[in-house]
Amino acid sequence: MTRIHEKDTTTMLRRPIARAARPGLLRTAATTAVVAGTATAVSGRVARRQASANQAAEAQAYEQQQQMAAQQAAAQPAAAVPSTAAAPESDTITQLKELAALKEQGVLTEEEFAAQKAKVLGS
Repeated sequence: MTRIHEKDTTTMLRRPIARAARPGLLRTAATTAVVAGTATAVSGRVARRQASANQAAEAQAYEQQQQMAAQQAAAQPAAAVPSTAAAPESDTITQLKELAALKEQGVLTEEEFAAQKAKVLGS
């Protein structure tokens, strides 16, 4: 009976007690993968939301610029009408100055400015 008792004691000493207290390598790797996947998904969603918000803000700013340019263009011809009949040379110079001002304000593009300039100088 002593032998059986010795064998039981040896078996008990070999039992890995510390292993049960900490997770295994596979469990740690799986947990890391889940955390990394969740973080990637969340950051992707945040990036998409920020991109759509930036796009909407840029579209709104562009629309406001277009409206202001249209208002300025509508106001410019009204101010451009001379109240007195001037000599044809001063009228041409005045028109060219107004076209240059519109170009500087960004209302006219380079091509539009060139076309209008040719029209004024040709008449």
